[in-house]
Amino acid sequence: MKAMRKAGAMTVQRKTIYDLLTAADDHPTASDIIERLKAGGHSFAYATVYNTLKYLTDEGLIQELKLEGDACRYDARTEEHQHIVCTACGKVDEVFVPTPPEWLEKISDETGYHITNEQYVFKGVCRACSSANKY
Repeated sequence: MKAMRKAGAMTVQRKTIYDLLTAADDHPTASDIIERLKAGGHSFAYATVYNTLKYLTDEGLIQELKLEGDACRYDARTEEHQHIVCTACGKVDEVFVPTPPEWLEKISDETGYHITNEQYVFKGVCRACSSANKY
């Protein structure tokens, strides 16, 4: 597990939710996490789940993703990467292609901003939906 900034703060509930996220092969919403906890025999209060997700995000152990719709999604992969969303089925995948430095320089020059973080959401139709001739 990644080192935490605050010592001794990993409660049983936090560890359970963190472990659930690190094992997830998707990007679950808080609602998805609550359902998975219930299916695993856990009965954490909603507030505990939401507070834990905030804590894990603040500690840099997970990322909160604002991709599509109203619900945030959560990702335990914290290394630099972007996301792509299927417009047909809603599946979310990771993109590890680095951003071209000249693109960031142009954006910085045009806006006057010193870019410290970048987050892109790409949209398209996933391979499974394309193969099924949905689109």
